[in-house]
Amino acid sequence: MLSRRNNRDASLLSPGGYDEDAESLRSPSEQDSDSEDDEFLRRSRTTLELAEHDRSVLDDEEETEKLLTRSGPTHGLRRIFSPNSSSVRIGKQERRRQRRQARRDARSRRRGKLRGSAEMLFEMEEGHPDDESSLLSSSSSDLDRRLKDYASVPSPRLSWRKLLLIFSTVLVLFFILLLGAYKASTKFRASHSSNRFLSNGTALFAPTTILISLDGFRADFLNRGLTPALNSLIANGVSPQYMLPSFPSVTFPNHFTLVTGLYPESHGIVGNTFWDPEMEDEFYYTHRAASMQAKWWNAEPLWMTAENQGVKAAIHMWPGSEAHIGGVEPTFLDRYNGSEALSRKVDRILGLLDLPGVEDATQASRPQFIAAYVPHVDADGHLYGPNSTETRSTIAKVDTMLAGLLAGLQDRNLTEIVNVVIVSDHGMASTATERLVQLEDLIDLSLVARIDGWPLRGLRPKRPEDLAVLQNQLESVAPNFSHALEFYTREGMPERYHFKNNDRIAPLWVIPKAGWAIVERPDFDAQKALDNGEVYHPKGIHGYDHEHPLMRAIFIARGPAFPHEPNSRLEVFQNINVYNLICDSLGVTPHPNNGTLRLPLKPVGLHSDEDSHLEEPADPPSITTTVAELLKPSTTSTSSASPTFTHDAVVEAPPETSPGSEDERGPTWWGTLWETLEEAKDWATDVFDTVKDNFVSGS
Repeated sequence: MLSRRNNRDASLLSPGGYDEDAESLRSPSEQDSDSEDDEFLRRSRTTLELAEHDRSVLDDEEETEKLLTRSGPTHGLRRIFSPNSSSVRIGKQERRRQRRQARRDARSRRRGKLRGSAEMLFEMEEGHPDDESSLLSSSSSDLDRRLKDYASVPSPRLSWRKLLLIFSTVLVLFFILLLGAYKASTKFRASHSSNRFLSNGTALFAPTTILISLDGFRADFLNRGLTPALNSLIANGVSPQYMLPSFPSVTFPNHFTLVTGLYPESHGIVGNTFWDPEMEDEFYYTHRAASMQAKWWNAEPLWMTAENQGVKAAIHMWPGSEAHIGGVEPTFLDRYNGSEALSRKVDRILGLLDLPGVEDATQASRPQFIAAYVPHVDADGHLYGPNSTETRSTIAKVDTMLAGLLAGLQDRNLTEIVNVVIVSDHGMASTATERLVQLEDLIDLSLVARIDGWPLRGLRPKRPEDLAVLQNQLESVAPNFSHALEFYTREGMPERYHFKNNDRIAPLWVIPKAGWAIVERPDFDAQKALDNGEVYHPKGIHGYDHEHPLMRAIFIARGPAFPHEPNSRLEVFQNINVYNLICDSLGVTPHPNNGTLRLPLKPVGLHSDEDSHLEEPADPPSITTTVAELLKPSTTSTSSASPTFTHDAVVEAPPETSPGSEDERGPTWWGTLWETLEEAKDWATDVFDTVKDNFVSGS
């Protein structure tokens, strides 16, 4: 009895499987009969197994029929045993077809098996009467196995999370492929461009560009008859009538803009002098040990762009080139030397071009990008004024230097091989002692912690609450100085200045108009200088509104990267575009910047067109001593929180009075007499002229 109940092969549906007393109700003969039936059921096949056997037989018969009936010159068993067949050929294509068919048949059998298991389980759970024979013929182990097989069948529907994951993965892979394709294409364009070598007959030259900056060279200097070399370059190249600098129009911000394509507010060099509140340190351009530190220079200059892309660069005294920016040094670097002769610059540039190039792979060192800085016109413009004889002489000398460079290129057969780009950073305006404003007459300097910039003045208050006081003081005097000064907060700067989005820009600014200057005691006392006839120095200043005609710069280009009609004229553009143009001429990819122009340029005409004439800018108006007196404040105390000014100050000099004006004639009767005398004088003059004419004609 116990062995019978513990038998693992006993049917789960037999009475003995769940009732211990059931066996006692049956006779021994009945028990023997049940044992024989159980043995018979164990030996018999299940319905599922019979169905699988039948399906296998049918599949084998179908496959045999296909082999016997398949048509073709080399297919089928009938072809093999055909009396006309000389050989048996079963090709690779037939074997592949057979293997594919076999795999399809196997998949069909597996799907049928799974469907059969699922249907049987469903019928068992629903208690269908037709399942009794199948259940009786199945052991508990078979049922457990089928249940596991059914549970392991995955659901054909995917959850929304899986769909989202798949979609996101595909999208990310797509963008990665797109980015890779873009980078590959740009690298291809750069390498393709840089591999376009040109020969001068003795050497191969990759794309090569020389960039020369003439500091302080105003655009209208080209019209003074002093620059035959530059005018020849214009006649054979492409240029606008002038190029706009960036604000403020001073040297260091604009030279860094030229080689980065960024506004000063973006690259961080916002003036020749400024305070950084985060670093709590001052940038002063003449203090090279401090200003030539990488911490000040927050952008990628052209020589860094070139070197990072395998293009050698040579930098000759360019402002900022000694600052080790980004840890990338140009292949050749010449430190600043203000006393260097102009002829030495020509020798240096031509010597760099004479170095071995790609034709000598073992010693190739020739740079493709050469940048040189020429400070002479700016220096003499400050010292003597832009209209002085000395400055005119310096302009002619600089032009002679450029003539020597162009001649050297021609001697080396490089005129059509090397690009030459001449630029300047700003113009220059004349100053005068009569056009000075004393800063102490505008604000209380005891409230100011630091003053940035020159000639424009950025004010940083000692305390935050002092800013409003200083602003109110400037607003109170603004009407008296509207002819000479402009006042702005950092947030209120004109949008065209692009001069507000940087903490290095002071919160309050006093900006002089062209030709005016702001001075401070004890450095210079404007009224004392007027009284003593002293002359203010410097005699030339820049740094004003970058769109003022006296601040206009130049851009002149010639070479294979500028294949335009000679004497082509471009639309006026700002110097933020120079960086992109130089990068394109070298075949390197520019770093993101504010510029929009790219090569090839699109000329709008010729400089010889009738509508291309550009009037020369007028110098700042002369101011008489009388006007300077009117500009004096009524009090000169430097400690006054609200300085007072004369309210009858005028912008222009008062009109000259003629001898016949009513003010000089005095009372009315005297005026009448004076008028009568004037009429008698005119009558006598007419009579005398008539008699004279008659006498001459009669003789």
